[in-house]
Amino acid sequence: MKFFRKFFISAFCLCLAAPLAACNGGGLREKYAEQSLAALYDKFEGDLERGTPDRPITLHVLENDTAKSSGYLKVLLDGFNEKYKDYNIVAVDANQDQYSNLADDGPYGYGPDVLYQANDMLMKYCDGKHITPLPIEKLDAYNQLPELAKKTYTYNYKNAEYFMGVGVNMQAGMLYYRKDLLPADWETAWDDNKNGVPDMVEDMRKLYKWSKIRHDNNSAEYGFMQSFDDPYFSCGYLFSYGAYVFGSNNTNTKDIGFDNGNAKLGAGIILQLAAVMNSGCVDNSITVARESEFASGAYFAVPDTQDMYGTLSSELISVYRKQGMSSSEARAAAEKNIVAVPMPALPVSGDLTETDGDTIDAITMGGINGYAISSYTKYPKASLAFLNYATSYEMILKRNRYLGIAPARSDCNRDCTVQADVAHSLYSMVETDRISIMPSVYGVERIWTPLATAFTDIATDPYRTSGKKYTLGGGKCNYNALDKLLKSVNRNIYDSIYTINR
Repeated sequence: MKFFRKFFISAFCLCLAAPLAACNGGGLREKYAEQSLAALYDKFEGDLERGTPDRPITLHVLENDTAKSSGYLKVLLDGFNEKYKDYNIVAVDANQDQYSNLADDGPYGYGPDVLYQANDMLMKYCDGKHITPLPIEKLDAYNQLPELAKKTYTYNYKNAEYFMGVGVNMQAGMLYYRKDLLPADWETAWDDNKNGVPDMVEDMRKLYKWSKIRHDNNSAEYGFMQSFDDPYFSCGYLFSYGAYVFGSNNTNTKDIGFDNGNAKLGAGIILQLAAVMNSGCVDNSITVARESEFASGAYFAVPDTQDMYGTLSSELISVYRKQGMSSSEARAAAEKNIVAVPMPALPVSGDLTETDGDTIDAITMGGINGYAISSYTKYPKASLAFLNYATSYEMILKRNRYLGIAPARSDCNRDCTVQADVAHSLYSMVETDRISIMPSVYGVERIWTPLATAFTDIATDPYRTSGKKYTLGGGKCNYNALDKLLKSVNRNIYDSIYTINR
């Protein structure tokens, strides 16, 4: 019914004459685009709005799917509603897809009041002023945020800086592996440097080798598995060899650098890894099955983000329970056997078949998810109250317990209990430049499709029976062809930003 009403209203308004154009949201969109960002601060002045028992203020909150499925969103909403019941303010699930576009929905009145998304998703709304600058002095979490989180959500407009969102959690791809699936002799046969860490989770050459051995021993089992069509995870192979998204610290969208340095070697890593997986690596098949196949033991290791730890753990606990463990035993076993580490080092040469040689640290794409407030909300002060509640010390720690996220707040990062080592590790990776934060500028949304198309094409090559594009005789990589492909990616992104649908 809601969809029908939106469709009917939109269609009806399009039929009206120009003086009534504001009905379709265009007028409201233009109003916000034309006003100064500084003027939006006035919305937060004065006392908190109050509803009445008959007509409570309703805030629509857009959250991600894992927050919903884990039960965290209910805890968050229930807690806020209890705290502000005397004000007759009620926060509810916006019931929209987590990737809904505020720029399209907001002007029509269907957008959320408060939204949680990744920094690149939120910051694209700065153009058009779809999200509102936040009053730093009224943000309870601000002084607990690291400089990276503050910088990521700072928007420069006409030589003035505005703070647009509050970081909740840092996120980056890491390697999750099953400790209980390691070979029995790993301490003697797979720990050459005797540091107590399995070689296959430190060195991609060893993981490549172990993946082949595991699959040869049992055709239903695999080592490292990844859907390469997902640029968020696959870009890291290019970054590790010198690629970047945009120049000038990800602000110059005319300088696109996916072919920079020896990025072609990173593309070659994708080609080689695809050959020891199955054809599911070409599309999102592995991602769809990732958590369940990891729990079943079919996959030894997968790249994943911290907010998916809860799903990984729940799936494995379920498997252990079916094997006869008690609830407490299964939970303890899952906590022990799911291990997260930075992505393994890569060979300088780009050749995964070599047995020795120098390596480089792997770099992964990352982001900082956070909350922002819609410029179209009718209740800015109530929305700010929700944002402060959702980013409070108490609620961020609860989010960590439910989802395993790595808190952006320094006090919560210090005190978190789930995946605490991972949370600390992420900070270390940031400090050593092992995480490339997604750009927070217009244009970043145009990189995904060209990259996904290219990565899919590369991963398909091992499964082409003839007419291989990127593989030479003997399974060697055709780096000239890979370099040309990356250059075409740059061109396609540039054209998308500057000539298509601008």
